[in-house]
Amino acid sequence: MNTHHQPPCGPNPDHFPLLDNELDLLSELVPLAGQRIIELGCGNARLARGLLERHADSEVVGLEVDAVQHAKNLSQPRERLQFLSASAEAVPFARQSFDGALMLKSLHHVPIPAMDRALAEVARVLRPGGWFYVSEPVYGGALNEIVRLYNDEGVVRAAAQAALDRALVNGNQWEAVAERRFAQPVHYPDWPSFAQRMLYPSFADHQITPELEARVRRAFEPHLGADGARFVRPLHVRLLRRRR
Repeated sequence: MNTHHQPPCGPNPDHFPLLDNELDLLSELVPLAGQRIIELGCGNARLARGLLERHADSEVVGLEVDAVQHAKNLSQPRERLQFLSASAEAVPFARQSFDGALMLKSLHHVPIPAMDRALAEVARVLRPGGWFYVSEPVYGGALNEIVRLYNDEGVVRAAAQAALDRALVNGNQWEAVAERRFAQPVHYPDWPSFAQRMLYPSFADHQITPELEARVRRAFEPHLGADGARFVRPLHVRLLRRRR
């Protein structure tokens, strides 16, 4: 299979098939019942919570480095869902502790020099034959054109794909299993909601000046309609398996 990431000049990501809930794709690709799963960079753990609603016999450990988000996660406990303040580069578990691992839009947030180390850590804590589901945003589409005005992730997203390529080529830890591309609908009711969620997240300081905010707003407002602004977020999924 082709293990290379989708270049920006490829098919228009705004035309990728739509998928509201990524858990549906995950369920299609890997077994989820009775699994012990680790999510690295879990954010608000929305998918993990949905997974446990469907599979009460599984358990998930969510790692998060953002102190604000981690505190929010701890304030919303759920049975069989554990939260730890830790990074993908230093996973605080013993070898072969998990059946599966998730990185959902988080690999490109790992510092580039540490990406190889993070993937090695995932391999270390997975059991032989364990699955590794990586979902990364595609650098393209109408929403990306707005976001890159203040947060251009072209370099880090390409670096994330390159790190996965290296992990597959170097050594014998991983094998490629599947690859998918899809788009998730994204809705912002108005400009303030977009600004709060995208310009001023708790996990990053985008150094937004009044002038830059005005420039982003000018790019955003043409997309506003009677029911707000609707976009799609294109994503590239790569499923790897830990070799036995």
